[in-house]
Amino acid sequence: MENLKSKYAHVLLRPRVTEKATAMSIQGVYAFEVAEKATKKDVSDAIRAYYEITPVQVRMARNPAKRVIVRGKKGIKPGVKKAYVYLKKGDKIE
Repeated sequence: MENLKSKYAHVLLRPRVTEKATAMSIQGVYAFEVAEKATKKDVSDAIRAYYEITPVQVRMARNPAKRVIVRGKKGIKPGVKKAYVYLKKGDKIE
């Protein structure tokens, strides 16, 4: 099992903790930030390896990079790729 975790270590970057993600987790949908090159299959396999749960469905979304101005200085807020993982009723990710 440890070999599988190392194989998918680069796929799941971090859980996405926002108001929307917290509200969705009550319904069994969990949000993760994933690598730019990650596919639905990669995310599904990574969830299986790390949490030992088989997802019912995986949906992907992308937030684009945005130009911002903070205290008069211009910058870029980096974009992110997200994965929404749907689980069976009764399954949870802790």
